[in-house]
Amino acid sequence: MPDQPLRFILGAILLVHGLGHIGPVGAYLWLRRRPDTDTSGWTAARSWLMPGLSPAAATVVASLFWVFAVVGFVVAAFSFWGILPVDWWTTAAVASAIVSLTGIVAFLGTWPAFNTVAAIVVNIGALVVAVRQPWSAP
Repeated sequence: MPDQPLRFILGAILLVHGLGHIGPVGAYLWLRRRPDTDTSGWTAARSWLMPGLSPAAATVVASLFWVFAVVGFVVAAFSFWGILPVDWWTTAAVASAIVSLTGIVAFLGTWPAFNTVAAIVVNIGALVVAVRQPWSAP
């Protein structure tokens, strides 16, 4: 595959994956306003790793993971595409994938199974591509 389409696809994956981390924050807001409605598998933030957190504190901590992942993956995509004037994409992708994976593990069971598995796969893919590929921003 030529470099330009591949660069677009990989950047789009980073961007869409990053924006996908808005989902849990939206679910938390939805559950706060309508706690008895169907959320298609999304549940309130709770951590098996930090069981002493109150629901409000768990929501704040989980939301911080997802906000950092959103920002980091968006920076990675824009840097990868050359929109940002610096070549930060590998650092941003690796850091964001680690933050996302840590958040997923800490709050395991609060996302629908498909979303959890897909996020883990994309995070691992982002780590592999960022570490193994010699690309720099155009």
